[in-house]
Amino acid sequence: MRLILFDCDGTLVDSQHMIVAAMGQAFAAANLQPPSRARTLSIVGRSLHEAMVDLTDADHPIEDMVAAYRKSFFELRGNPDYHEPLYEGAKACIEALAARDDVLLGLATGKSRRGVDALLELHDLRDRFVTIQTSDNAPSKPNPAMVHQALAETGLQAADTTLIGDTSFDMLMAQNASIAALGVTWGYHDPLELKQAGASNLFDTFPDLQTFLLTDING
Repeated sequence: MRLILFDCDGTLVDSQHMIVAAMGQAFAAANLQPPSRARTLSIVGRSLHEAMVDLTDADHPIEDMVAAYRKSFFELRGNPDYHEPLYEGAKACIEALAARDDVLLGLATGKSRRGVDALLELHDLRDRFVTIQTSDNAPSKPNPAMVHQALAETGLQAADTTLIGDTSFDMLMAQNASIAALGVTWGYHDPLELKQAGASNLFDTFPDLQTFLLTDING
């Protein structure tokens, strides 16, 4: 049995427009100049509180900004100009893996559980993931707690587990948890950063990733 953990933002779904817009509104609510788009996307993968600290400093009203971001993100989800589409090939890959008897799927993400549930509902993926680790119940990446909790829930071992993500935070979390790490190049961190953080392989498309995973599982 194998456990395959996916990151969410930048790996399964392209949420950059929502994230940048919500971050801009959170900073505006605190009368602060919002960070650049590139700077905002550089912290994707971190839990929201830690991301805000990284983008500002402890002297700013971090908790108020976190609340403003969450409010904005929730409101933007109902705006047709903003959405979180799955990357091309993502659903086919998940369905192919979920159909196997020797694979369990999980999520390890800096999103809130409410945000994850909304995405799974939107894309009809509610029953595909047997373990879902979010910022609500674990420290921020690259702390390995999300992986450890997923292993405890599934009863599998680190040697049987692979994490797939798009940021250096994902790769470092995998390294800290002693599990395999695969990087995808369509997300928010430079591929070189992923390699330097511990990605054993990089993939440019979901079909390529799917082929690799199925070949590896089949031995």
